[in-house]
Amino acid sequence: MSTIGFIGASGLMGHGMARNLLAKGHAVRLTVHRNRERVADLLAAGATEAATPAALAPGCEWVFVCVTGSPQVEAVLAGPGGLLEAAAPGLVVVDCSTSEPGSTQRLRALALQRGAELVDAPLARTPVEAEAGRLNVMVGAEPATFARLEPVLRCFAENVFHVGGPGAGHTIKLLNNFIAQAICTATAEAFAVGARSGVDLARLVEVISAGAVNSGLFQAMAKTLHGDLAGLRFELDNARKDVRYYTHLAEGLAVPTLLGEAVHQSLTLASSLGHGRKFVPSLVEAQEQLAHVRLVPRA
Repeated sequence: MSTIGFIGASGLMGHGMARNLLAKGHAVRLTVHRNRERVADLLAAGATEAATPAALAPGCEWVFVCVTGSPQVEAVLAGPGGLLEAAAPGLVVVDCSTSEPGSTQRLRALALQRGAELVDAPLARTPVEAEAGRLNVMVGAEPATFARLEPVLRCFAENVFHVGGPGAGHTIKLLNNFIAQAICTATAEAFAVGARSGVDLARLVEVISAGAVNSGLFQAMAKTLHGDLAGLRFELDNARKDVRYYTHLAEGLAVPTLLGEAVHQSLTLASSLGHGRKFVPSLVEAQEQLAHVRLVPRA
């Protein structure tokens, strides 16, 4: 069993990850952000608290970081009181956030200067699977590091994919999230067009559910037609951030992203209409405002 540091345990995904690490017998040290209620059960179960990321590092073999995105990762690793201030040679930092590959590359270089290693291991699935220990993880790491890390990841992950060397994990995650949000934005738009044309959207859902276009994401969006806006528990503003990271990545590679920009702007528009702090299915609510149709049943 290892001594594992955890930054971001109060988050929707991080809480379940840290809880499962504890349940599997690891010693867990964590930093507490603002929401102490979210980690009270972890501390009661034996986790210990460190005042800062720098104070967390000594004695840890691994430190997991699960925060919103690159600005937050940069702050907890390289900011004042950051993890790398006290990183000992041999420490492995595992970034489970959805981060920009360019930022990850810069932070990896800083970690190497301290004799530490930064691995990118972003996540898929939802907080429900995080609590159940059934996340998907896509890991960018050297083979030897992955071999050591995999048993630890399997404490909270059902599927662990070694997708390539350092940086590949975050790149694969951005591609995955772009495809996911393309499905969600296209579905919301199709619902609005269908409603304006007068067709029965239940029949549309029936047809798609029986064919190759069907997916779990489509079904999550279809639940909005029955009033369920939480079928996909992923904040719309986080989805917008992830697709922005994707278009930035593509721009740096000189690859045109016509669809990527369209998806990003659809999410940005929904956010500007007041839905950013809601879940992604609220794209349907944004389409209601734009097309002047009623899609979500309300009392």
